[in-house]
Amino acid sequence: MIKKHTRAGVAIALFALVIPQIAASGTANAADSLLSADKPTTVSSVEAETFGGANAVDGNSTTRWASLEGVDPQWIAVDLGGAATISRVKLNWEVAYASEYKIQTSSDGSSWSTKKTLTGQNGGIDDIAISTSGRYVRIYGTKRGTTYGYSLWDLEVWGSVSNGDTVAPTAPTGLASTGTTSSSVGLQWTASTDNVGVTGYEVLRNGNVVGTPTGTTFTDSGLASGTAFTYTVRARDLAGNVSAVSNAVQATTLPAGPGDSITVVAAGDIASLTNTEHYETAKLIDQIKPNHILTVGDNQYDSGTLTEFRNHYDKSWGRYKSITHPATGNHEWEDNLNGYKSYFGAQAYPAGKPYYSWEAGEFHFVSFDSQLMYDTGSDSTQLNWLKADLAANTKPCVVGYWHHPRFNSGNYGDKSKMAPLWNVFADAKADLVLSGHDHHYERLKPLNKSGSVDEANGLRSAIIGIGGDYLYKDVKPRAGVENWFADTHGVVKFTLSGRSYSWEVIDTAGRVRDKAGPYTCR
Repeated sequence: MIKKHTRAGVAIALFALVIPQIAASGTANAADSLLSADKPTTVSSVEAETFGGANAVDGNSTTRWASLEGVDPQWIAVDLGGAATISRVKLNWEVAYASEYKIQTSSDGSSWSTKKTLTGQNGGIDDIAISTSGRYVRIYGTKRGTTYGYSLWDLEVWGSVSNGDTVAPTAPTGLASTGTTSSSVGLQWTASTDNVGVTGYEVLRNGNVVGTPTGTTFTDSGLASGTAFTYTVRARDLAGNVSAVSNAVQATTLPAGPGDSITVVAAGDIASLTNTEHYETAKLIDQIKPNHILTVGDNQYDSGTLTEFRNHYDKSWGRYKSITHPATGNHEWEDNLNGYKSYFGAQAYPAGKPYYSWEAGEFHFVSFDSQLMYDTGSDSTQLNWLKADLAANTKPCVVGYWHHPRFNSGNYGDKSKMAPLWNVFADAKADLVLSGHDHHYERLKPLNKSGSVDEANGLRSAIIGIGGDYLYKDVKPRAGVENWFADTHGVVKFTLSGRSYSWEVIDTAGRVRDKAGPYTCR
């Protein structure tokens, strides 16, 4: 929960108490300057979009960076723009402070070295003398001082840039899109100026650097189709000084093909209590703007209670609850589906049961509650319902989704107990089955009832447990695997067009990790 006004009032009181301490604290050397002002930042998370990392270096002590609440560790890093000698770090904490944290530096923004560890801190203003060097400085919080998160009004890094050039280029202007395809966006802008000379530019897509051209044009490629992206550009000089960002421009890639009209986003194993990646996968939904969302279970960890749903899932994927068609997972069953049912309501129980079907265009979707089948290998009540549902279906395309996979290259492997469920869909000549449970992505060729590849009569399937909880790396590709990865989170974007479908897997860096189809329904 955001408690901006309450915390701000407490922070002002704390500030008044620490004024005498500030006067006695160390000050920067006469030759040192403020290196962090308006420099690019990266953060581990944000409590809300209005509390981004840039607020900590904007020189305004009424704006702040705030991390997610209740999660350790969290961090904020600033790019000083070039190799620097650092003499002082000054932190102005909001009431959500770090009682323990590390000051770290890096030359590349990737490999970090701890230069100072602080414990027993009590918030307010920390003015820390330090003798170190680096281009990047990171404040790495390891223990919160409150039940909230971490929040900084100001992050100041003092020192000197090694070559003495501290003047940044002017910000690029006139950024505009020059055209789009289904997988690329063209950009151009007006050149920056600098007291020494501009050496190149950084193109940022949704806040992440995706290109470093030397000129004033760039084509961003390998993108998901029919998806909106926001771009900015900044300039660099020879000393590594970085300009402010340009104006922002939004560009949307073209649809994957003519007649595409329905978009469905899918993933499973989503909202963790300690991993913040589900906030990043939710941002992909922001960009894709789907017509429907389906989930393949374990929507909320650890026990799927209503409190957990409200504190985590609701703040990310919950923004799209009105268009979500969920499936259950074993973690929802930890609370006997009470939290799941209370949170999703009739969407998850349209007929008073945790299994149901729904339709979009020419597609018939079936959400199956797989826990009893996984535990015992039998669920006659639900299987009878499924057979009747599929027999009554009039749509030419059929997609089934549930949590526990029948065939799987991950740690849990193939599960013979799931065979009765798989076989019903195989007999109905369904087109696609989606599952989670193992936290990776894999796409399999059509498989028959025994798990052998059968391109003519088999059932296509995919494991999509990449929605946000910790990934499982132990993947040993079985026969029939066409593609897989376990190194990043993301979502699957399905495009339904008449009686055909295709999909793209988009990771949290905005990269398309897999493309499949178009396939024609059987």
